[in-house]
Amino acid sequence: MSVSPLATATHPHRPAAFRGRIGRDARSGHYAVPHRYRLLLSTACPDGLRLAVGHAVLRLDESCPVTLLPAVPDCPDGGHTALRPLYEASAHHYTGPALAPVLCDDWSGRIVSTHAPEILRDLDRFPREGGPRLYPRGTESVIEAVERMCAEGVEEAAQRAGRADTDPAERAAALDVLLDTLGRLERRLTGEEYLVGDALTAADIELWVTLVQLDTVHRCHLDASAVHRIAGHRALWAHARRLAARPAFGRHLDLDGISRRHHGRCRGLEAAGAAVQILDWAGHAADAPDASRR
Repeated sequence: MSVSPLATATHPHRPAAFRGRIGRDARSGHYAVPHRYRLLLSTACPDGLRLAVGHAVLRLDESCPVTLLPAVPDCPDGGHTALRPLYEASAHHYTGPALAPVLCDDWSGRIVSTHAPEILRDLDRFPREGGPRLYPRGTESVIEAVERMCAEGVEEAAQRAGRADTDPAERAAALDVLLDTLGRLERRLTGEEYLVGDALTAADIELWVTLVQLDTVHRCHLDASAVHRIAGHRALWAHARRLAARPAFGRHLDLDGISRRHHGRCRGLEAAGAAVQILDWAGHAADAPDASRR
């Protein structure tokens, strides 16, 4: 099976979207075999952080190695020089930015996928003896619902609530959406260790990365009272704190990289919430036990 971009870039700021999938057998073209694929990502990017954590939870270091990229892309168009050969080999006359993350096929030297949610699902299908599953059978719809809540009700709402050039009523409405979504996630976690069932799943990874972004990026554009209300969801932040202390999570937390990436991309105004840190992420990550116990 050949993989081609869904939209070949003709504009320097319009990237191609590769959506190849890894199947379960050779007939799929890209099948889940050890030592064939490689992840290239930056943990300063939310998608890259999700994949790095999921990859570590699944213990795929040997069968699917990871190449870490700089926190701040080194090309003016927002791409990575290291990824340029892969993009050019995978799309004829490609002129767009070479963006991360990328799942590539080392056998062919071409890109399989740049679509982070599908990459994580395909990593979960890699053959291995025992171990956790990020998408256990029967939980897919619940996990997808959590992913939508995090993307729309937290990430997008937080961005709208922090836009200084938006009407105050719109910002207030967005903050209401954000707080309502956090409240619903809080209720799911109250008295529970995990969001879905009795084991860690992709839903917990999604929420953790979302909370990292909320506390390290989005709160910088919110007022202090809003950040205090966000911090009041104690079950959510306790969950984030517990996961940060796990090596699969904490060792991938590049706070300096996240800050540099944010300041390199953001043109918004800093607000009083920037002074109200919710969690000591570095401290909790430092509490993680030896990585061999993850």
